[in-house]
Amino acid sequence: MYLTCQLLTNRITPVSKKTDVRRHREARPAPPPARSAYATLLSAADRVRASFEIVCAPFDITSQQYNVLRILRGAEPEGLPTLTIAERMIERTPGITRMIDRLEAKGLVAREVRPHDRRCVYCRVTKKGLSLLKLLDDPVEEFNRSAFRALSKAELKQFVGLLEKTREVHGSD
Repeated sequence: MYLTCQLLTNRITPVSKKTDVRRHREARPAPPPARSAYATLLSAADRVRASFEIVCAPFDITSQQYNVLRILRGAEPEGLPTLTIAERMIERTPGITRMIDRLEAKGLVAREVRPHDRRCVYCRVTKKGLSLLKLLDDPVEEFNRSAFRALSKAELKQFVGLLEKTREVHGSD
């Protein structure tokens, strides 16, 4: 409980925070649908991302590092240039070089300079990185099912379509 001041009566009344927040919400008009969609999208993304970090944590990697490893697994055996990895990331990060440094220090990624173009550094996932991804495959699949369990298959398909449509407005990859 905390105290809130009632302006009209000049009384201080004990009110729970939950009650006070509810009153505040009820007093405001509903936000425009676009603002509500934006806030809900970011809030949902933040919560889903935080939940996925919990899946990755026991394996000592972040969700972004997992994303890099998945990208490199798909580029086996040739690997990819660092900038191409950055372009394919789900979540853009300015620190791709530092992230790859950390993955390389863990033995999950290897870098190589190609003789035909010494300016371009290629990265590839190591056997240790592939083993880690194999360990993560089942927990990640379970997470994906669980994260969207409130939606039917039809709703999930519609949801993905709406998100893709929204993403296209902001430039597609």
